[in-house]
Amino acid sequence: MQIIKTEIYRFSIPMEPFAIATGIMDYAQNTLIKIYTDSGLIGIGECSAFPMIVGETQETCLVLARDFAKIWKGKNPLALEERLAELDGYIARNTTIKSAFDMALYDIAAKHANQPLYRFLGGTPKPIESDITVGIGTPEGMATKASSFKQNGASVIKVKLGKKPEEDVDRIAAIRNAIGMDIALRIDANQGWSYADAIIALRGLEKYEIQFCEQPMRTYNDYLLPRLLEETSIPIMADESCYDHHDAERLIANESCDSINIKLAKSGGLREALRIHEVASAHKIPCMIGGMLESRVALTAKVHFAYACPGVIYYDMDTCLIGHLQDPVIGGVQFKGYHVSIPEDAIGIGVDVEGNFLSACERWEI
Repeated sequence: MQIIKTEIYRFSIPMEPFAIATGIMDYAQNTLIKIYTDSGLIGIGECSAFPMIVGETQETCLVLARDFAKIWKGKNPLALEERLAELDGYIARNTTIKSAFDMALYDIAAKHANQPLYRFLGGTPKPIESDITVGIGTPEGMATKASSFKQNGASVIKVKLGKKPEEDVDRIAAIRNAIGMDIALRIDANQGWSYADAIIALRGLEKYEIQFCEQPMRTYNDYLLPRLLEETSIPIMADESCYDHHDAERLIANESCDSINIKLAKSGGLREALRIHEVASAHKIPCMIGGMLESRVALTAKVHFAYACPGVIYYDMDTCLIGHLQDPVIGGVQFKGYHVSIPEDAIGIGVDVEGNFLSACERWEI
């Protein structure tokens, strides 16, 4: 089997402005690729650039996508390790755009095996309930948003924090006052606190029954995580501190976290995400599958991944529920409230994108 061409799309999805500690997003900076083979199989992949976290933009993804497509043209997509090694040999990091190409290869491989991706990965369906995220705002506004999620049936709410610690405590106090204590509440500081601020915030939040706190500090403060864990009873989840399985090994060896958030855009795709899960599982460290601002294309791939990984027990799969104003995806992940599933008979990832939407996207063919 050989790759005969790759289509690359500027897959921008308008969305309601969404605020986190590091900035505001008003559209999803996504890239979509389709890899065509001489056997007729087509692999689809998507990534979502989050510049203030991963250091890539939609523009950098689009430029490198054209380079990657040239590297792979005429080569065997089923030789997955060789193909992905070529991308790593061409340029370091740039995990976001690499994840889209990785995804497309896995889609082709599973289709070639005539299996759903999760079965190709050795998995089986399991119940998945996603959290739903409240962006940073005023305590009153955030409490109102959390209340609306509760009324819509949410049982797990994630709250973005990472500003002044006293104000963040006020935000959670307002939310708990509005929704009560019966809903699981997890927080994500997106590296927004200093070490001193993290201590103030986490100690102030302990009485509000926080399930865990994602990424309280900048990654250059990772050496302080073991000490921070001693200062608070709130469990710590590593997110931006863990890009690959080497990071996972380091964090676990240093007793720096209680859990790990795996994101395809950080890890470079499914191959490395599986390695992170393997390391974490060997040390009985639970994982979450999270994301950036992907459409249901990449979201569906993440559900397949979660089905294949028993150590993934937390689900942050609300990327297209928190403000996407268009959904051009055909097939794929289905929502019943905040419960997530994919058709068991899907072959490969089991998604496509409406032709009318793609025809309006800027496009390159290599």
